[in-house]
Amino acid sequence: MKPILILGGYGGFGRRLSRRLADKGYPLFIAGRSQAKAVAFCAELGCGTPLFANRDHPLDDILKAAQPFILIDAAGPFQTSDYRVAEACIRCGVHYLDLADGRDFVCGIGRLDKDAKLNGVVVRSGVSSVPALSGAVLRELVAPMTRVSRIDMAISASSRATLGASVAKAILSYAGQKLSLWRGQAWTNGFGWQELSRTTFEVAGRRPLSRLVALAEVPDHEIWPAILTGKPAVTFKAGTESAFQMLGLWLLSWMVRWKWFASLVGLGPILLPVQRLTSWLGNNRSAMKIEVLGFEGELPVRARWTLLAERGDGPEIPTMAAACLADLIQAGLVASGAQDSSQELALDQFQAQFSKLAISEEQTKVPDLPLYQKVMGRNFDDLPSSVRAVHSTEGDGVAVGNAQVARGDNPVNAFLCFMFGFPPSGQHDLRVHFCRDGASVLWVRHFGEHRMKSRLCQSDQKLVEQFGPLRFYFHLQPQDQGLAMILKRWTMLGLALPVVLAPRVDAREWDEAGQFQLSVSISLPLIGLIVAYRGQLAPVETSVHLKSTPLPTQF
Repeated sequence: MKPILILGGYGGFGRRLSRRLADKGYPLFIAGRSQAKAVAFCAELGCGTPLFANRDHPLDDILKAAQPFILIDAAGPFQTSDYRVAEACIRCGVHYLDLADGRDFVCGIGRLDKDAKLNGVVVRSGVSSVPALSGAVLRELVAPMTRVSRIDMAISASSRATLGASVAKAILSYAGQKLSLWRGQAWTNGFGWQELSRTTFEVAGRRPLSRLVALAEVPDHEIWPAILTGKPAVTFKAGTESAFQMLGLWLLSWMVRWKWFASLVGLGPILLPVQRLTSWLGNNRSAMKIEVLGFEGELPVRARWTLLAERGDGPEIPTMAAACLADLIQAGLVASGAQDSSQELALDQFQAQFSKLAISEEQTKVPDLPLYQKVMGRNFDDLPSSVRAVHSTEGDGVAVGNAQVARGDNPVNAFLCFMFGFPPSGQHDLRVHFCRDGASVLWVRHFGEHRMKSRLCQSDQKLVEQFGPLRFYFHLQPQDQGLAMILKRWTMLGLALPVVLAPRVDAREWDEAGQFQLSVSISLPLIGLIVAYRGQLAPVETSVHLKSTPLPTQF
């Protein structure tokens, strides 16, 4: 076997990778900024040659002297790194892998492709949990799908896992910072370590985990919308098992978002000891989950892959892809050139390594019927195709069209329209984003520059629309060429309100000449018209030019 140099080979992930490769029989160079630590770890490992190497300084002389066949960069952090290590490897004819998960770093590695090919060097970035393992899982989950609408991923690490300075610095570098996310068929902004939510990781026969996770910056946010049919929305969240740690970092992220701090990186020397002091609360369990919403033909499906790691084996997972890819490079089975590692490995190559550890995983797939279809049952199938199409885009779909809006002139009207976010009077371009969020669907309606949102879910055979503390329960009544929404009851904070005081809602959807039409009118007793709008919509993938429809003088 040809030698491998591991940069950061005695660090948190580096030492695990070094052990994995040593068990395979590879000659190793254990390199890093501390010669003493490299020497001590080689003695502990019982093999390997210690080297002093600083990834921030030129490495050509070290590479020429050691002559490794492969260099694996496990040092990091990569969020603020350049490509000097990979470039040195290309110049010296040394194959290069890294364990990076920094989005810009991994997604930008292709700029070295030409030089890597000219020198016959393999350069692969992100040879870790993301995007190497996530890519292997996703390619298997989406294989039978004709279109993918949404991808949600989450990783939760054990608090007892070693959190090195590089990992901490990487997380702090994007906490509270603006992140570019593909949602609703457009690039939008999120913020690092926000959108805090609780997710459950479940594998049959294992005790489930329920953990807090928050938005993380990873290459997958950029890779998958660009290459998968349907241009799916991608959300990746990460976290530790400690709610104390999660909530603390979430609160600190607001300091950056509000521009009180430029970055949290400077707090690393303070926060890292705090993390280590609270790590004893952990239970040595880690988890990962990938869920995909898509279509197999016309059937909407939800495919999910979940992994649970016990007995502290979770931190082994980020090292598996590099060990596997090193074998393939040694065998001459990897093409030269520079690219991310999302397409390199298959899931069964990871499963062979899972089986040797306390790691369980499973895949599930179920039909994922649209919300309106769940509420209406068989009546949904009788709706015109244009109506069904709009209500089948809810994974992360968009419909576009136009609408004309009229508001009432009662003095109370302006206040109510402000409270509920109703649009102003006039003719508007209309764009509706349907975003699945667990059992509910968030509708974000853009009337020109004005945004109005509500959350819809099912209660028995009723459609529930929520505006803040208010919930409105509708019966969906099939009608000729469409449906009507009939208000049955309403509540505030779960308490039933008198029906006699309920708003008068006349809401209809229908097909006209193959186009989806909608009409909504809302009024209140003794007050009169609050708002009314009428328009047309079509899903983005089938949208056509829609003619403006004048608003009737009477609703």
